[in-house]
Amino acid sequence: MIVPFLLSLTAGYVDTAGFLALQGLFTAHVTGNFVTFGASLVLGTSGAVAKLLALPIFCAVVMAVRLLSSALTPRWRFVFEAMLGLKVLLLIVGAGLAIKFGPFQNGDSLQAVTTGMVLVAAMAIQNAAHRVYLGSVPPSTLMTGTTTQIMIDLADMMYARDKASSDQIKARVAMMSKNVIIFALGCAAAALSYAHYNVWCFLVPPVLGGFSLLVRLRESTKKEARI
Repeated sequence: MIVPFLLSLTAGYVDTAGFLALQGLFTAHVTGNFVTFGASLVLGTSGAVAKLLALPIFCAVVMAVRLLSSALTPRWRFVFEAMLGLKVLLLIVGAGLAIKFGPFQNGDSLQAVTTGMVLVAAMAIQNAAHRVYLGSVPPSTLMTGTTTQIMIDLADMMYARDKASSDQIKARVAMMSKNVIIFALGCAAAALSYAHYNVWCFLVPPVLGGFSLLVRLRESTKKEARI
């Protein structure tokens, strides 16, 4: 299944691009904004408003996605795909705002805050949809937890008592390691794109999001055809 890896690539890209373009705002990994918010207050740098708003916006969108998906699931099969489509729309809006109003010298400006919150909302949708519909695979944004689990599994492999247990751990480590690597590739790609193209780098996330949606639709269509 390629969709989880595409989501990780998108998350790494959007998080890095947002951090570079929006004065240190994390759009996908919102807990990091607590640190950068404190740094903004101490150092007097801009962007504190967006970092303060990121968590409540993220939480509100996650709750809205959960409520909407719960309401739609009994009536429609393609709810996950609809959530991915909504994310793509927000990424398109975010890219348009970044290109129109950026580069952002003041992270507390209305334009910068609005752009940041649109991208936070897009990533909140991805996080919620991933948790609800792809709960068996590693999260696409929380690399700290994934890396911790990899290290725990590597330690457990040294003391695995039977082959079946060892094989299961190896499969999980392989999956999570790919996830971390792809997220890192997304971060690197965003950094290079921003260095060369500045805010125009935000054209890439809608393409990645659209591709992941098409792949998911194709997988769903094949699954229905088999049924």
